[in-house]
Amino acid sequence: MAFQVSPGVNVSEIDLTTVVPAVSSSVGAVAGVFKWGPIETRTLVSSEIDLVSRFGKPTNHNPETFFTAANFLAYGNALYVVRAGNTTPNTAYVSCTTTSSSPNITTTSTSSIEAGMKVAGLSTIPDGAVIQSVTNSTSFVVSVSANGVETSTNAYFYSSNSVLSAIATSNSSNAIVVNNFAGTTTVKNDEHYDTLTFSDTDLLYIARYPGELGNSLKVSVCDSVNAYSRSIDIQTSNANLASGTITATVGSNTLTIALANSASGALTEANTQLGTVLNRLRLNDIIEVGNSTIGKQYLKITSVPSAMGTNSQFANSTHRYFTVGTDNTYQLSTNFSSNTFTAYWEYFNVVDTAPGTSDYQSSFGNSSAIDELHVVVADEDGKFTGVPGTVLEVFRSLSRASDAKTADGAANYYQTVINDTSSYIRWANHRSGVGSGLASTLSSANTLPLYASFHNGQDGDDESSLPIGRVLAAYDMYTSEEVDVSLLMTGKSRGGTNGEQVANYLVDNIAEVRKDCIVLASPDKADVVQNASRDESNDVVTFRNSCRSSSYLVIDSGYKYMYDKYNDTFRWIPLNGDIAGLCVRTDATRDPWFSPAGFNRGQIKNIIKLAYNPDKANRDLLYKNGVNPVVSFPGQGTVLFGDKTALAKPSAFDRINVRRLFITLEKAISTAAKFSLFEFNDEFTRAQFVSLVEPFLRDVQGRRGIYDFRVVCDSTNNTGEIIDRNEFVGDIYIKPAKSINFIQLNFVAVRTGVAFDEVVGKF
Repeated sequence: MAFQVSPGVNVSEIDLTTVVPAVSSSVGAVAGVFKWGPIETRTLVSSEIDLVSRFGKPTNHNPETFFTAANFLAYGNALYVVRAGNTTPNTAYVSCTTTSSSPNITTTSTSSIEAGMKVAGLSTIPDGAVIQSVTNSTSFVVSVSANGVETSTNAYFYSSNSVLSAIATSNSSNAIVVNNFAGTTTVKNDEHYDTLTFSDTDLLYIARYPGELGNSLKVSVCDSVNAYSRSIDIQTSNANLASGTITATVGSNTLTIALANSASGALTEANTQLGTVLNRLRLNDIIEVGNSTIGKQYLKITSVPSAMGTNSQFANSTHRYFTVGTDNTYQLSTNFSSNTFTAYWEYFNVVDTAPGTSDYQSSFGNSSAIDELHVVVADEDGKFTGVPGTVLEVFRSLSRASDAKTADGAANYYQTVINDTSSYIRWANHRSGVGSGLASTLSSANTLPLYASFHNGQDGDDESSLPIGRVLAAYDMYTSEEVDVSLLMTGKSRGGTNGEQVANYLVDNIAEVRKDCIVLASPDKADVVQNASRDESNDVVTFRNSCRSSSYLVIDSGYKYMYDKYNDTFRWIPLNGDIAGLCVRTDATRDPWFSPAGFNRGQIKNIIKLAYNPDKANRDLLYKNGVNPVVSFPGQGTVLFGDKTALAKPSAFDRINVRRLFITLEKAISTAAKFSLFEFNDEFTRAQFVSLVEPFLRDVQGRRGIYDFRVVCDSTNNTGEIIDRNEFVGDIYIKPAKSINFIQLNFVAVRTGVAFDEVVGKF
């Protein structure tokens, strides 16, 4: 009680209800290669569906890492995932100086150019032209008809050992610009993004996470009334065109406008008129065509030429100036009710109206500031959804004003909204003519919408070639005590003569430092999958002997064959994800101190066959060396048939259940003991500690975790010297329960006339 210097009543509340808390022992952790998601950031996933949503589907790039995680989630629902990747770009760029319609473009890399890649910015080739062929190791040829997609004047090609983010850029010139954005084309995670500035103003948006998957994205921005819809007027009354014709190809997919005139001297005027039309159109615009006879149709423009063409081309009535497909040809006067039609923004039908003045600007009397814009993110190539063109996100009526708010007070500045809420993209720079600032400068100068396809994304190294340092850097995210993990899976074996580096690193630097988790490892794939020497047991033992002797390490005997439903194929996958999953299932059905092995709790899921199914003699060899065999028994399934840790010294801690028992006890009691810090080391505090721990241990004893225990915390172990050093000692003696590994059945034949009491216990 505090001393009082004047009369009064002082109320004190003292809490003596502290108990030993329940602690988690079922949280898994893995790190490795994935196609999507943040790099070097912990992400908690709860299911395989969640795993795919956050980190992408498996490919040949990462099957062992992905299915280790997925297999664990078949047993449990709490897994931390850290994506690893080589984030230092090894840049290889392309350059072009020719204006040929099929230019040779030289690259500084011999491995980065492939057919199917897009290039941009060639003066006579539409943006988005696709490489049709690779001529040799140092050059390639672009040969493509006009099917442009506005992407960028910059072409970027990198060698495949770096993870790079996909980018969307503006079209501002006709020459390829050699630029690697000063190494900032990898945005590892949201925290990393906050440290970056994108100095190249052509770069407008960047994929939220690195990888080739980002190349499937497209961003489209409508930032003015004219960008939303534009009236297109085709003049036919000019005297110079009296003898010419304007025709339109109209069908389920098609609108082609062409003009032909054989009269001498008419071409210049015709070029001017159609040039005006084309300058008001944009690739992917939607055009309304038709009349009362054929009805209305909404057709998308699929190509726009970069120039009007030569006179000879223009004189050809079949020359297409913009195209949405192929079909029959009709006279314009037949298929259009007038010489005017409307071109709409591609996504006009997913927003309510054209951009206008936001309520926020109107509230300040800035009715002339057209500050709103719409942003759409689409899955252009269908790699996210399986359906090309699927709209992923729609951001309606955002504002260019950096201080803009919605009616409920939330931020409405388009950069802030996109960065805070988009699952796919991040803002990099303002589009030309679209700035932020005072109301008088907010209106957009753009009369056409932006259609920008993402490109440049690279997956980088696969799980076999990724430098081990990057894998270990990812696992370092689990060293912090702020993340509660219990089961560290190595996934794929990596590095060293026998692939032991990851397992040893996790034991030395995480498990034995934290002392609240175990490491689960599988041998090298070559040890058990199509082993040329057919000496699987000795190869697995060699792997085990290259690993540390530690009760915090658990090693299984190999790989399983399972079906990959995402790619309709079969994969060899390490078993350490399943063994960790068995620990989770044991926690759910019994307690952490029960063995996860055997026919009751050790059944492996999602398996077709084992790469190596050891018989009794080989199981003996594996088990005495600290390797837990996984065995398929006819008609009884595939079972974890051992529960040893990798501790070489004979000890109670050479069993999984004992190690996990002590992890649970130490974790729970140490958490409760923190509340004794800075109290007095006297009889009251010591008695309080004993009364705190003993009920918890009695509960564990009642749940078959220990045979007996004793807690000593008194003057015998808290001597005057201990007290003077400001220390506190609590000795907790435990007799751990032991799992049955060997069963001996004695059948004794007894003569008819002999009483059982005479022989029982005599043999």
